[in-house]
Amino acid sequence: MTARIPRPRRSFIFTPGLRPDMFPKALASGSDIVCVELEDGIAPKDKAEARQKALALFEQPQPDDGVERIVRINSMRERFGIEDVQAILATDTPPPALMMPKVRTSDEVVMLDQLLTEAGHTTRLHVIIETNEGLEAAFEIAKCSDRIDAMFFGGVDMAAELRCHNTFESMIYARSRVVHASAAAGLDVIDVPFLDLDDPVGMRVEAEKVRDLGFAGKGSVHPKQIAALNEVFTPTEAQITRARRIIAEFEAANTGLVVIDGKLIEKPVLRDMYRIVAIADRMGR
Repeated sequence: MTARIPRPRRSFIFTPGLRPDMFPKALASGSDIVCVELEDGIAPKDKAEARQKALALFEQPQPDDGVERIVRINSMRERFGIEDVQAILATDTPPPALMMPKVRTSDEVVMLDQLLTEAGHTTRLHVIIETNEGLEAAFEIAKCSDRIDAMFFGGVDMAAELRCHNTFESMIYARSRVVHASAAAGLDVIDVPFLDLDDPVGMRVEAEKVRDLGFAGKGSVHPKQIAALNEVFTPTEAQITRARRIIAEFEAANTGLVVIDGKLIEKPVLRDMYRIVAIADRMGR
């Protein structure tokens, strides 16, 4: 099994499984994550076709271009999700990662982990917390599988379940709980896309708020949002310089802590430092 590798997850964008011709465009959009969609964006009558076309994308080796590739399957609690998993288990060229929507309990994640292990697949997992039950079980879900790399916060479905408005203020408890669960398990946490394409200022403000809350990135619904999201979640030159210095001194000391500029720096800080450097490396800085 591949270990968790710190990497940029500042932005993500969906591309429809039915339209494999759009996959290269999404990969070239500047987004850190491209997610091939099999769930909400695909009508029931088109699920089988989308599944076949999506999995065909991975029959050829993917270039090492720094873009994380994910396929969002349907819920494991639904027939379409079971059919997605069966097709993935049957292929010799599975996607590098799967996004699991509407996760309610850790059991469904553990089950998929075990099935992938039996098939000999190293496929990573990303889970979306977007149900009230999933929110309650977020800490258990975050820690239930070493395959999980990130948790996503699904605001639209969550607001509907909580019967509240889908605003930052109304959802701050739910967002914070997902951040806390992700941090406890050492996972990245990524926020829901901002849906109003005609309000770029509002998107930036919300992105800055969730960044300050602990999110590593935020989704987009259109390529024109990606540059601003990457900018918001990209560390400053001072942060990059400090991260490289902390990593260098930690690795040289080979201990659980170091003192830098009179401040005690302990090992848990390293994970964020490695992610900062990974973002800088992707940008050639």
